[in-house]
Amino acid sequence: METTIETLDGDRVKLTVAVDAAEFDTAVEQAFKRLAREVRLPGFRPGKAPRKILEARLGTGAGRQEALQSALPDYYGRAVSELEVDAIDSPEIEITGGVDEGGVTFDAVIPVRPRPSVAGHGSLRVEIPATTATDEEVDSQVQILRNQQSTLETVERSAVDGDQVTIDIDGTHQGEAVEGLTTTDYLYEIGAGAVVVEIDENLRGASAGDIVEFDADHPDGEGLLTFRIEVKEVHEKVLPEIDDAFAATASEFDTAAELLADLRERIDTMKRNQAGMLVRDRIAIAVANLVEVDIPEVLVEAEIDGRIRDMAMRLDAQGLEFEGYLEAVGSDIGSLREDYRETAEVSARVDLGLRAVAEAEGLDVEQEDLDSYLEMLASQTNSDVSAVAEMLTGSGRMIEVRADLRKQAALEWLLERVEIVDEDGNQVDRSVLETPEVITEKVRDEVIPMSKTGNTEGGGETAETTKEEGT
Repeated sequence: METTIETLDGDRVKLTVAVDAAEFDTAVEQAFKRLAREVRLPGFRPGKAPRKILEARLGTGAGRQEALQSALPDYYGRAVSELEVDAIDSPEIEITGGVDEGGVTFDAVIPVRPRPSVAGHGSLRVEIPATTATDEEVDSQVQILRNQQSTLETVERSAVDGDQVTIDIDGTHQGEAVEGLTTTDYLYEIGAGAVVVEIDENLRGASAGDIVEFDADHPDGEGLLTFRIEVKEVHEKVLPEIDDAFAATASEFDTAAELLADLRERIDTMKRNQAGMLVRDRIAIAVANLVEVDIPEVLVEAEIDGRIRDMAMRLDAQGLEFEGYLEAVGSDIGSLREDYRETAEVSARVDLGLRAVAEAEGLDVEQEDLDSYLEMLASQTNSDVSAVAEMLTGSGRMIEVRADLRKQAALEWLLERVEIVDEDGNQVDRSVLETPEVITEKVRDEVIPMSKTGNTEGGGETAETTKEEGT
């Protein structure tokens, strides 16, 4: 089989494929064997009729037509694989020779992934939240600990926000007691908004011995709730001092200094981890903004398909049916697809941008990186590494695996070079940003359905339109 490729406008290529007579006759022979199993001829068991008998009965062109229908997708898939055509949609195939005899030639016009330029990708600037704890953040955590270790002191004054009051509460709806809203000696914190806001509004300023009566809107919109609340005691929350005794009680540390240092380090670690994940998102979006081409609809639709497939798999893992879930939340597949459209287009633009960076910088996949990736994939899918590699290669997905690794390499290349600043414009030390191990869901789930990116290289029913010569 001989193949040539020609670049067309509009992100398309044309493959011209020539299959010699000897090779195509093998396909014709296989076609006649299939026909022999389907056609019933007197004196022959199914599948045993010789080719010459079938030709006499069905015509010499029957096997050839069957071979054209069955073998062309395979020839096309081989050509795409050999030339590494980045097909994103089904081809339009036209048979240009060999319909009746001899070798076969055909043209395949294929939509391919756009290859945009990303000028300025080496001088990007991204902003992320600060990676160090502020005094306010540390103080917030300290206040949580102080509240956990607080005590209550009964006071002779009116209640204010933050106080806790001991109350007898009687809540009714249409004259009937409401379960959960009728109790005695209930400890309630004013300002917590734990039931309805009207309770807080009426208890502010109340003192021990007061009785307050009021109506409130039912949370479920079922008319009014009527409340009668007797305030029995007002308690002020007493927070402990931040000293060594507090540290020993509230933590595993002996001194307040150690406790505060630990809280700050914990916040630092959390913010660094968050920033490490966020910075890659910010870089990806920055690269996407450099992509100045229209995104093919097929790529957007493929991204949407991938999101819906992922959602269905997650629901299935929880024992939920996809259709039943949509009905329960008052949605449908059309609305869901539309909800995903905007983010899907961004993802498709990110994909093109990272591919363009990898191409511009000559980033390739080292065998060591590929081996590590396959080992990780095998581990996550409880499979053998060689079996995973064979499956990916046989299904034509290894090309996509390599593309994913090139995109990951592009992202890491950018991470080493972009200017990273916090909200105040201060430079961020990139060495503190954690680097998570990443494996794409589309490859893991593929072990192995079709990937999200819409690549359709390989065999199978790929041709949407087949035009026979002279028709």
